[in-house]
Amino acid sequence: MSTVAIIGAAGGIGRVLVDELSANGSNVIALDLPTSLRAHPLKCTSIPIDILDTESIDLATNIVRSMDLELDGLVNLAGYTKGVRPLVEMDLATFDDTIMGNLRGVFTSTRELLPLMAQHGSIVTVASGLAQSIRPGHGAYAMAKAGIIAMTKTLAIEESPRLRVNAVAPGPVQTAFLTGGTGVSTEDQACIIDVEKLASATPLGRIAIPTDVTGPIRFLLSEQSGFMTGQVLWINGGAYMP
Repeated sequence: MSTVAIIGAAGGIGRVLVDELSANGSNVIALDLPTSLRAHPLKCTSIPIDILDTESIDLATNIVRSMDLELDGLVNLAGYTKGVRPLVEMDLATFDDTIMGNLRGVFTSTRELLPLMAQHGSIVTVASGLAQSIRPGHGAYAMAKAGIIAMTKTLAIEESPRLRVNAVAPGPVQTAFLTGGTGVSTEDQACIIDVEKLASATPLGRIAIPTDVTGPIRFLLSEQSGFMTGQVLWINGGAYMP
């Protein structure tokens, strides 16, 4: 039985991923904000974590370490958006929070759990199509996600051949993320994008749903992708073709 830790497990994509991996026999460890875990109870081991708090990361890591097991997989889904606005209109507090939550926190939580990975384990990070396909109003988020791709490729080189490290980079996904994010918004705010307009401009005629993303993540966790590392899978219905 493989053991997979998922940071951001209570979000829209994370909940689906937990169910799919559990159904396939994996031992899943879910990590997320306490409020998110309470709002969306998961049928697996759940550990509270706040990726903006180094003490919280240390505590969560120690709990996982105390289980006396190795992680075959680690998925870092953590991230959130602070709305859409031009860079020149963004205050420093919002910019810093966006970078902290989508890059620094992902780096620190991944770094602390990485030593618990089993030989030939797989790490999957979650970037965004915005990391390369730039759109107005998403500058700070795009910067953070571009950093995730750079981090992924760096870890892939530095941790090989012991570990594989890859990323998925979705376009917009129909989840609470589009209203701010699970655990950091009320999830009843207005959507930050025009979904119908975006769907009509996408070759496949819609935006993504969680299973469009969880499938590629499970592939990257599996032995079927055993000769892949440092790669990015773009999941966007053809809206961006690098």
